[in-house]
Amino acid sequence: MTTSETSLIRLASPIGRLEITADAAGILSLSIENNGHLPLEETPEHPSPVLRKAAQQLGEYFAGSRTSFDLPVHLGAGTEFQQSVWHGLEGLAFGEVISYGDLGSAIGRPGSGRAIGGAVGANPVPIIVGCHRVLATNGRITGYSGGAGIPTKAWLLDHEGIEHRV
Repeated sequence: MTTSETSLIRLASPIGRLEITADAAGILSLSIENNGHLPLEETPEHPSPVLRKAAQQLGEYFAGSRTSFDLPVHLGAGTEFQQSVWHGLEGLAFGEVISYGDLGSAIGRPGSGRAIGGAVGANPVPIIVGCHRVLATNGRITGYSGGAGIPTKAWLLDHEGIEHRV
């Protein structure tokens, strides 16, 4: 990663520190602190205007005054299948929930719940692209790859008023 191509910013949040990267096309990744660590913690911050805007909008989201993001997101790193899942996630609004199976049906891949789960878990831009809004058919949280895992997902669901079971 070179700072002339990729920008980096970190910010505090109620679910732990966040680390966001972007290039000229938009947001590339959002990582949630896990066990006190971030993936690029040794890399100096190099904020860009889009990352400052992302930090502002995330702050508003966590404060409860923002329910949607107006940010360019670049979901280029992933298979065609993963990208179709991630684009399906982009259609979920604040407070909406979908099951893995229904998400599979929505993108034309019914019966592929397990593969959908893997693609959801590989989402490079959680929160902004709301992968936390996907639950099992019975409303149960089956996992979460960001931050502290299930407790992080439960916090995000509670924040959005989404009923769930752990």
